[in-house]
Amino acid sequence: IVVHLIKYYESFGVKDFYLALGYKAEDFKIYFNNHSNLFSNETSINLIDTGLETLTGGRLLRLKNEISKFEKFFFTYGDGLSDVDLNSLNEFHEKNNVIGTVTAVHPPARFGLLNIKNDLVFKFKEKPQTADGWINGGFFIFSKEIFNYISDDSTILEQEPLENLAKDKQLTALKHYNFWQCMDTPRDREILENLNLSDCPWRRK
Repeated sequence: IVVHLIKYYESFGVKDFYLALGYKAEDFKIYFNNHSNLFSNETSINLIDTGLETLTGGRLLRLKNEISKFEKFFFTYGDGLSDVDLNSLNEFHEKNNVIGTVTAVHPPARFGLLNIKNDLVFKFKEKPQTADGWINGGFFIFSKEIFNYISDDSTILEQEPLENLAKDKQLTALKHYNFWQCMDTPRDREILENLNLSDCPWRRK
């Protein structure tokens, strides 16, 4: 899934990647050292061990020395795929002049939807994508000032940093209506593996 993500970002011209490693860090190092041919010769993949127990905000903080040289940068968790237009995400971030921009998506429902009236089901839809509510889709752009919001290894990005960005009116959300799929469970993995890999929704034509 990380290879799919890198190649997707590559298709938008991104050339510098920083992977915050923790669990199975050595496996990642071996894999990427042995598979450099998967990527463009201009692509630089930096494998950085950020600690086994470090939390999401702390992992980003541990990359500060490497990526604070950039005024802004893309950030993603590595556990989901989408066809979000990264150029549009970047333009949206610049237009709003904020520290953080998150891609907002509708989560896919886990169960069939029943519309019931007087005990009679008048509409049935199996596992629709929910029409109400937006969730964090995991595709961000941050300006380097984000590091001012992260304390240490124990910081969870989705708690104090993003909550405080929102409180400071420094977090915007680009609504994405097209393909998005996480890989949090074996069922999620099965959904992704059953897609036609020759026509992946997140692959650019």
